[in-house]
Amino acid sequence: MNQWRIGIASRSLAMALVGLFCCATSVDAQRKNNAAPSPKKAKINLPASVRTKPTPRMNVVAVNPNTRSKIQSAAGQLDYYIESELSKQNQQANEISSDEVFLRRIYLDVAGRIPTLAEAKAFLESRSETRREDLIDRLLSSPDYVSNMYNFWADTLRLVERPQNNIVADPYLGYVKDVIRENKPYDGWVYEMLTADGKVWENPAVGFQLRDDGMPLPYIDNTVRIFLGTQIGCAQCHDHPFDQWSQYQFYELAAFTAGTRTRIQRGSPGYQKQNPANLLINEARTKHDKGRVPGEFQRLVRANTYSVSEVKAALRLPHDYAYADAKPKQVIQPAVLWGEVPTSAKDGTPREQFAAWLTSPENPQFSKTLVNRLWKRFLGIGFVEPIDDFRDEHPCTNERAMDFLSEQLIRNNFDMKELIRTILYSRTYQRESSDFEITSGDQYFFPGPTLRRMTAEQVWDSILTLAVRNPWPFKRPTAADMAPVMDVNFGNADYASVKKQSEKFRETYFLSRYKRSLNEHAYQGNVLCRASELPTPLPAGHFLREFGQGDRQSINGSQQDATVPQIMAMFNGPITHVMLEAGSAIVDNVIEIKETKDRMDAIFLSVLSRKPNPRDRRTAAGELSRIRNDAVGYGNIIWGLLNTREFLFIQ
Repeated sequence: MNQWRIGIASRSLAMALVGLFCCATSVDAQRKNNAAPSPKKAKINLPASVRTKPTPRMNVVAVNPNTRSKIQSAAGQLDYYIESELSKQNQQANEISSDEVFLRRIYLDVAGRIPTLAEAKAFLESRSETRREDLIDRLLSSPDYVSNMYNFWADTLRLVERPQNNIVADPYLGYVKDVIRENKPYDGWVYEMLTADGKVWENPAVGFQLRDDGMPLPYIDNTVRIFLGTQIGCAQCHDHPFDQWSQYQFYELAAFTAGTRTRIQRGSPGYQKQNPANLLINEARTKHDKGRVPGEFQRLVRANTYSVSEVKAALRLPHDYAYADAKPKQVIQPAVLWGEVPTSAKDGTPREQFAAWLTSPENPQFSKTLVNRLWKRFLGIGFVEPIDDFRDEHPCTNERAMDFLSEQLIRNNFDMKELIRTILYSRTYQRESSDFEITSGDQYFFPGPTLRRMTAEQVWDSILTLAVRNPWPFKRPTAADMAPVMDVNFGNADYASVKKQSEKFRETYFLSRYKRSLNEHAYQGNVLCRASELPTPLPAGHFLREFGQGDRQSINGSQQDATVPQIMAMFNGPITHVMLEAGSAIVDNVIEIKETKDRMDAIFLSVLSRKPNPRDRRTAAGELSRIRNDAVGYGNIIWGLLNTREFLFIQ
């Protein structure tokens, strides 16, 4: 029995296809008998917004076609370093993967979803010698890439719409997506986030600072961990027990950002003797029954008090500092952990000095950390593991390959797409995968990628690919969308004008109302849209959370462990029901095909990106012959394929 028959037990779910396939069959029969067809139309339960073909929603900066030969050469050099290390370890590289395996892998890794039936057929029928490079370049230049990489960075940067009740971070989330879409140089993007000033809808990069609002020391810990792959958090309270970092060094680094402020300051418009937000809220209490200020009024006013700026300030050691190198409450002068602040930044503000040091081409950890993160994303395991804990106890498995990719990143002016392109062009990435568990304690030298389970977002977006024609019925709001609704100028604001503005806020981006407005795109309570556009964090019982999407409270907090609720969600969850609804993409594709063989090809290509092999065909034929109604049999086959390891894993 083939693996994919695991799903056949859910027969009642496949019954949704009965009327659809029967209608198609009856039409064919009536045409043969020269009778006027009169099939009963199936009821469409899917939202109209997801059944229409999507219109282009974003202008994505494409890869540079003129650098292909340069990238091919770099990929060849990368392969040389990988294969040399394999030889030293008396290991051999895996064979190059088949076109079917490569097709599915590249779509999941770059687009974040499986290919559509049309996309699969187009690639597999192509005889072009450059079809792999052509597909890589096309996907890297697509909105799918933006959506997929947004999910990657959302997990790393812990992106949530409300870090605190009164912080509205949606413009920051839109900003992260925009820098991916624009392919902004990585060093410039990070520098921008570390030095940005203003309100989040004026300068959305300030959202990075606001994510850890009120936690200046954890902010330093998180920043260094995300961008330098170094964990110094233990040194916040005492010298690091397993690494070289001292508490004194931690405070020296934190002194660079001691002057960061996240609230409007005295002297700001409307802020003279009292905070203008308090004045407006106090007035609102006098005008509402029992002093109950509407939530949207309070949220809007409070949100306008968050504005990032920098002032002159000193940082002192804690009162219980216990080491001999300094005294408790001593003022600390800023100092970096290694290297020096670049000369060009020495006259800048402390935050500018910190950002310049962190993002400098002369700071090897900055480029290496990004290389390591992306290498793990596409190969399954980092050169250094854990990916954000570089130290002697965690050796790099291929120093030459990591150094080479880091040098390439710097040489290409921190162009993240060119780095990804180099990895994807390589033979190493395009080889057959290996089944390797990092918990085994052995080092992995990359004979090919590792076998990986899809991320929660990849599973969700792949099911949408099977189910809907438009996976973008709406998009996440941007700073430009929100600024006219959100911005309150306290210098000339009064209660009446702010009340009117808060009512507009309630109808647009007030979170609870905004979430309800998305229900027009929902099926059985699930909003049918790419994971990158959905509210974050999602509730604990949502399909994405069941499959391991984190609550975005910790860096890279997603999980990929298998659980019983995941099995139930795949077997009987509403998001997988949508595939068998009238009007779904896979139903529409299959009922247009007359011959059983061609239908089977379409089903396998749609779900697994390959045609059925002889054994698959025999098993499918057995299922169809065992069920009186072909529609139920086809539904069982689709369901069975969806519930296989082959569907859920990236080979």
